[in-house]
Amino acid sequence: MDEITAEQIAQHYTAMGHSVDLINAIIAGDAMADDDAADKQDCVDRNVEHLEIMVAKDFGTSEDMTAANAAITAGKAYTA
Repeated sequence: MDEITAEQIAQHYTAMGHSVDLINAIIAGDAMADDDAADKQDCVDRNVEHLEIMVAKDFGTSEDMTAANAAITAGKAYTA
């Protein structure tokens, strides 16, 4: 298996932040407001799945996963 670079790790954390922001914005009604419930639910579900996969990875860093874990919990509780 190829070794992951620091730049790739940083990109993963950036993508995780985008997922957190999107989940929170959909729940708050600030994103996808004009989309139907099924589309919003699908988007939240996909981003929760992404976060779960990424939180489970061990990149050997000490990044704080509090926001990601909170977004996972909120996203799982969300019903569009």
